[in-house]
Amino acid sequence: MTPSPSRRSRAKTPAPKPGASPRPFVAHHLAPPHEVLSEEESRRTLETLGTPPERLPKILATDPGLKTDPKYEAMRAAGENLAGRLVRIRRPSATAGTAIAYRLITRSSGED
Repeated sequence: MTPSPSRRSRAKTPAPKPGASPRPFVAHHLAPPHEVLSEEESRRTLETLGTPPERLPKILATDPGLKTDPKYEAMRAAGENLAGRLVRIRRPSATAGTAIAYRLITRSSGED
């Protein structure tokens, strides 16, 4: 005897209402805070590190981690060019207390 097909609910998800805003971004508690540095801070940080920007790890301008910085959305809404700026990422560390990492923002392929 062959098993009967399982009975699943065919409930449809409600369609989004026109004009409804998408769900707001809420940072996950495990996502470390990202801080987009100003152009001047980026320049000074690169001088302090003594490295060219091409040597730093990259992060896309559309990376969700950047949304943990409140200034990020304001910068994007203002149309500022974020490519070439640095991002400071602070992570808790058992040995150092706080580990700081820097990333260079690059443009996404879909951006103009």
